Amino acid sequence: MLQLSERTMGDWLEHWAEVTPDKEYIVYSDRNLRFNWKQFNERVDQMAKGLLAIGVEKGTHVGIWARNVPDWLTILFACAKIGAVTITVNTNYKQTELEYLCEHSDMHTLCIVDGEKDSNFVDMTYKMLPELRLFERGHMKSKRFPYMRNVIYIGPEKYRGMYNTAEVLLLGHNVDEEKLIQAKKQVSCHDTVNIQYTSGTTGFPKGVMLSHYNIVNNGFLTGEHMKFTPDDKLCVCVPLFHCFGIVLGVINCLTHCSTLVMVERFDPLVVLASIHKERCTVLYGVPTMFIAELNHPMFNMFDMSSLRTGIMAGSVCPVELMKEVEEKMYMRVTSVYGLTEASPSMTQSSPDDDQEVRYNTVGHAFEFTEVKVLDPETGEECPVGVQGEMCNRGYNNMKGYYKNPEATAEIIDAKGFLHSGDLGIKDENGNFRITGRIKDMIIRGGENIYPCEIEKFLYTMPGIKDVQVIGVPSPKYGESVGAFIILHEGCTMNELDVREFCLGKIARYKIPKYIFFVKEFPMTGSGKIQKFKLKELSVKLCAERGIEII
Repeated sequence: MLQLSERTMGDWLEHWAEVTPDKEYIVYSDRNLRFNWKQFNERVDQMAKGLLAIGVEKGTHVGIWARNVPDWLTILFACAKIGAVTITVNTNYKQTELEYLCEHSDMHTLCIVDGEKDSNFVDMTYKMLPELRLFERGHMKSKRFPYMRNVIYIGPEKYRGMYNTAEVLLLGHNVDEEKLIQAKKQVSCHDTVNIQYTSGTTGFPKGVMLSHYNIVNNGFLTGEHMKFTPDDKLCVCVPLFHCFGIVLGVINCLTHCSTLVMVERFDPLVVLASIHKERCTVLYGVPTMFIAELNHPMFNMFDMSSLRTGIMAGSVCPVELMKEVEEKMYMRVTSVYGLTEASPSMTQSSPDDDQEVRYNTVGHAFEFTEVKVLDPETGEECPVGVQGEMCNRGYNNMKGYYKNPEATAEIIDAKGFLHSGDLGIKDENGNFRITGRIKDMIIRGGENIYPCEIEKFLYTMPGIKDVQVIGVPSPKYGESVGAFIILHEGCTMNELDVREFCLGKIARYKIPKYIFFVKEFPMTGSGKIQKFKLKELSVKLCAERGIEII
């Protein structure tokens, strides 16, 4: 019988290190780097002692600004064991965003890698903290960042004012084992273990405080729904700075003694090769990742037959894409619905559900939670089949937004329900269907139009690889329907083709008036499409092309 656990992340790690010490927990297939439970636990303990040596203790905020490098997880678990709080930093952040997060989160220690894409994290850190070059390591003082004391470079390189990981591990040898034991004893499952700053698809990011109890149980139940066992190997190519990676991936495997096959940064070729080489049984990703894998020119060279299931989440999951994944990758795709504030999952479909449920719904509510569709105006529960706002109450609701009780009160009501901002419908079988976002809804001349509905329809048009529908500001109608389309390679199409495809199949007022063919969408680091940027881009493109918006 399922029940909620009060084990912390550290408790689970030590449990498996004792019970199955030689079984593999973490694998980087592209470099043949492998940690069994015992090896990883020992490295985590050494890192924990090193962090204690540089002043990290219970309640200290430690930022990780890195792609999925091996010691990302070492630092995460080390912090969890001694009661420190990991602050996950989006690798797409630029200077202003980095400084906002470090200042707002009261960060004490920042762990960085060299950089990502066009950003040099070392240079950006020095720009933020010029004091690094002036003070002895561990004793830095900054007027703007009064809590900041340390910067750790994750790697062997040495930079002035920064520790590197080898030095932190070495410092751990000077810390008495008893100090680590005492630190572990102070940790409760209800302590905050992680603050995740929401992706910022709208407005400034807010720090979501999540406890061991939140994420350990959410990860455990995710694995139960997918029938995880110690024989499973999960390929994780989604970023660890987001709940998808940490909770649905890392914690899922942690609670089921399964193996994590890690991909440092998303590359469809590395993903395919890792599945092939390690005989992975489970694969995660957002729709754009699965599209990239299926369309890779070397796809047919790899054996995907070991896959049995996986999760496609993060944005609207096109039915045709799910069908193609099941056909060519041999896996029964499940959908998880939720948000960071729900740790992150509220509902999930099961590999055992029939195709209709898996393709068109996000499944049932998680155990030990109440998921209700509430009327946004009255707060009353909507009848079956009637659209309202998806809301959640249960163990998985966040502890709140860091230093922002006003925003917390806005999203969690007096009855304890977390309001998602998403629109959904519950069917007669208890499955939920997401129909759009309240803020994404297009209101055209009084008509409510849900982008999700039009996107699902346009995905059925041959040649369309991906599509996003937004409201283009209109002086006449308030908003008009706009569609951004990515075509399959080698396909050609124009605006008229799209409109003709729609005629007679969807209502005229839903047919996109403004159509833009693009190569990519603006994305957050966690793979969510930033629709507000598409809205801004639609106005800009119309102006550049001399198209009058009416």
